[in-house]
Amino acid sequence: MLSVPVVWRSAAPRGVLLGAMLWLALAGGAGAQAPAPSPSPLPAEVEAALARARLPREALSVLVVDAQGSARTAPRLAHRAQVPVNPASVMKLVTTYAALEQLGPAYVWNTPVYLQGTVQDGSLRGNVYIQGQGDPKLVMERLWLLMRRLQGQGIQVIVGDIVLDRTAFDLPEQDPARFDGEPLRPYNAAPDALLLNFKSSVMTFVPDAAAGLARIQYDPPLAGVQRQATVALAAPGTECGDWRGALRAELSDPAKVGFQGVYPAACGERVWPVAAADPRGFAARAVEGMWRELGGKLTGTVRDGKVPAGLKPAFVVTSPALAEVVRDVNKYSNNVMAQQVFLTLALQKNGVATYDSAREALRQWWQGRLGDVELPQVDNGAGLSRDARLTAQALARMLQLAWASPSMPELLASLPISGVDGTLRRSQSRAGTAHLKTGSLRDVMAIAGYVHAASGRRYVLVAVVNHVSAGAARPVLDSLIDWTARDQ
Repeated sequence: MLSVPVVWRSAAPRGVLLGAMLWLALAGGAGAQAPAPSPSPLPAEVEAALARARLPREALSVLVVDAQGSARTAPRLAHRAQVPVNPASVMKLVTTYAALEQLGPAYVWNTPVYLQGTVQDGSLRGNVYIQGQGDPKLVMERLWLLMRRLQGQGIQVIVGDIVLDRTAFDLPEQDPARFDGEPLRPYNAAPDALLLNFKSSVMTFVPDAAAGLARIQYDPPLAGVQRQATVALAAPGTECGDWRGALRAELSDPAKVGFQGVYPAACGERVWPVAAADPRGFAARAVEGMWRELGGKLTGTVRDGKVPAGLKPAFVVTSPALAEVVRDVNKYSNNVMAQQVFLTLALQKNGVATYDSAREALRQWWQGRLGDVELPQVDNGAGLSRDARLTAQALARMLQLAWASPSMPELLASLPISGVDGTLRRSQSRAGTAHLKTGSLRDVMAIAGYVHAASGRRYVLVAVVNHVSAGAARPVLDSLIDWTARDQ
């Protein structure tokens, strides 16, 4: 799989040239408005899948069109393609493609660290400043490296404070329970200029049958939090089942984690990621916890603040490249990473990011790239929204342009492969035939991306189901993937 993008990368310039020639010849410029596609009957297998799922035809919006076509290319299949629908996480395609074009695949986020004061005999008499600039992947391992680099400055004791500068994002406080009442689910974590480990902890349960208990490992270490180290095992022979429910976890107290239940040994080793009960205070707890875990001492506190003017960084921690970040966003549908990328579009233009300025940055890019094609309502850029809207026709046109873009290899490689990996690993469609972003919410099921057909052609497929029973639509979408792949 890794070799495929390399082959396509070498062919990209020719694709760009052909795409540009077709566009100029047939559409008269990038801003030409595509005509409304003529409705076409749904394939029999799709109709049958809808019937089995008890979904009406009106619940489905779909467009299938040649990836190398233009705005005027007749689609193979069009059904309600101009109706605005909620795309769920398929919206991440808009955010990530815009970022690849505007920032470039090699773009990185820098997190500068400043020292205010003098270092003598292993002690810094002054403050440490960590300035967040939107890094989407400042996870535990990289926080550990940051602290090791701080110790590499000759510091073991900080006689002062560690100050976290999060002013690069100007965002309102967000209630993590607001979207669906699940505040402890990591997908509800809010963006942050200094986002550490997605504002989430990971609990690893390792059963020890001889001792009659399961040991619990917590990552990252958090200062000021009491965490239960073990939990009793369930009775021998207990099936794994709902092991999380069996633990009867107490997770709502920011200063304490406990369990009143048991852990089934039949589960083996299991991992449970949980969002912070106190999201705003998570970064401070994680920074202090990691510093002390490495043997560092701190006489002051970890607090929010701003880097003093004129102070120069002692060192800078650099993120993975955008191409790698985009892969994480799309393969695994990481919501908070997508929002970090979305806000970075504004940060690079304005120096400070808000949701409004990010939406404006994306609007300007969209209109410059796609002209009069209907602008999506992107909301937060991740698709974790009841208000986001786009049409299948608009997204398909964007994906056609992306296919002829120099960014195509990075975007394509970021998409889940049907039946192979990411959020499509359990797809029942033919394995390996499609690279598609998935989306799902309570009333939404969607896919969008590229399908490799039997003829050797690549097709853009966009399919969105909006219905109270959308959760039953997966076989419908699988049937569309297989139908698209059978073009001869």
